[in-house]
Amino acid sequence: MSCVIMCPVYSEPSGVFNEIYPVWTYSYLVLLFPVFLATDYLRYKPVILLQGLSLIVTWFMLLYAQGLLAIQFLEFFYGIATATEIAYYSYIYSVVDLTMYQKVTSYCRSATLVGFTVGSVLGQILVSVAGWSLFSLNVISLTCVSVAFAVAWFLPMPQKSLFFHHVPSTCQRTNGIKAQNGGFVTNTTAANHLPGWEDPESKMPLNTEEPEPTPERLLVLKVLWDDFLMCYSSRPLLCWSVWWALSTCGYFQVVNYAQGLWETVMPSRDAAIYNGGVEAVSTLLGAVAVFVVGYIKISWSTWGEMMLSLFSLLIAAAVYIMDTVQNIWVCYTSYVVFRIIYMLLITIATFQIAANLSMERYALVFGVNTFIALVLQTLLTLIVVDASGLGLEITTQFLIYAGYFALIAVVFLASGSVSIMKKCRKQEDAESNSRVTTL
Repeated sequence: MSCVIMCPVYSEPSGVFNEIYPVWTYSYLVLLFPVFLATDYLRYKPVILLQGLSLIVTWFMLLYAQGLLAIQFLEFFYGIATATEIAYYSYIYSVVDLTMYQKVTSYCRSATLVGFTVGSVLGQILVSVAGWSLFSLNVISLTCVSVAFAVAWFLPMPQKSLFFHHVPSTCQRTNGIKAQNGGFVTNTTAANHLPGWEDPESKMPLNTEEPEPTPERLLVLKVLWDDFLMCYSSRPLLCWSVWWALSTCGYFQVVNYAQGLWETVMPSRDAAIYNGGVEAVSTLLGAVAVFVVGYIKISWSTWGEMMLSLFSLLIAAAVYIMDTVQNIWVCYTSYVVFRIIYMLLITIATFQIAANLSMERYALVFGVNTFIALVLQTLLTLIVVDASGLGLEITTQFLIYAGYFALIAVVFLASGSVSIMKKCRKQEDAESNSRVTTL
C-alpha cells in the first residue's frame, strides 16, 4: 500500500526533529511485536486494512491538523502504518505456493520500487515545473492510499497463516533443521553449518482447505522461542543479523533526518530544491546495484564480515561528507552513495539469512532483527534527538551517525580478522595432519 504514496518534497523547522519525529520511532517500536503476533493470528487481511486506514488518517491529518499535539498524533498513526507493513508481505506468502515465493518477492519489491520512484519523480516535477503546492501533492497521496484501502477489501481471506493457523504436518514436528543428508540438526555445533538447512513444514502450501485443529496459543509461543534459540545459535546467521540490526538503525536515522540537514545547508525559501529527484535517483541506482550483486561471486562465509566492515566504513565516510561539506550537491551525492551501499548490503544480508531458513524462521528472524533495530534507534533518538534528551542540532546528529557507522566497521573488522585467522589456522592444521598421515 505504501508503494503508491506520493513522496512529498518539503522542509521543516528545526523543532520538528526534537519533538515530532521521535514519536514515530517510539510508536513503531511499541507496536511492532504485538502487530507481528496479531498479523498472524488475524490472518493478515484485517491488519492490511488497518494499515490502509492508518495511512488515510495520517495523510488527512497532514492536510488539516494544526498544533504540536495534533502532529504528534499524526506520527503515532504513521507508526501504526509502518508497523503493520509486515502484513502485506506475509499475506502474499500465505496465499501462494512455496515454489512461487521467489517470483512474488520480486513482484512485491518491483511494485514498491516503481511506486516510490514514480512518486518521487512526479512530486519533484509538479513542484519544480508545474508550481504545485505541497498541499496539492498531499491530496494526491491521500487519494492514492484511499484507493489502495478500498482495493484491500476485495483481497481473499487466507485460511492459513505461518504460526497460529499452520497446516498440520503429516509427521510429528521435530524441533530441528533438516540437513542435506535427511537428518535433523538439533545441537548448536551442528547448527553452525547453515547450507542445507530446510524445514519440512516449509514445503507445504499455506492456503490449503484442510480442516484446521484448534491451536494452542502457548505452544505457538514456545515454538517461536525454540526457533529463536535455534536460529541465533548459528554464528554466520548471528553475524548477518547483528549487522542488519545495527545498520538498519543508522539507516532509519539518516533517511528520516536527511531532508532536515539539506534544509540547513540550502533553505528551500532561498533556492529550488530537488529532494524528490534525489530520492528517485538513489532508489533507481540502488536497484541497479541490487541487480548486479546477484552476479558477484565471492565466498561470503569467508569474506563476508570484512566486506561488511569495508562498506560500513564507506557509509560512514558518505554520512560524514554529507554533514561537513556545506554544499547541497555534495550532500545529494553523498546521500545517493549512502543509499546504494545500504541497499546493496541489506540485499546480501537478506539472501544470506533467507537462503538457509524456512519461511517460518525467516519471518521470525526478520521480525527480531527489525525489533532490535528499532530498540537501538529508540535509544539513539532518545539520547541524541529528543528534546527531553540532548536535543542536539541536526549537524551534530549526523556527525554522531557517521561515528556510529565507523564503529560498526571497526567491530566487523575485528570479528572478520579473527574468523579469517581461525580458518587459516584450521587449514594449516589440516594440511599438517595430512602430511603426517602420509608419512
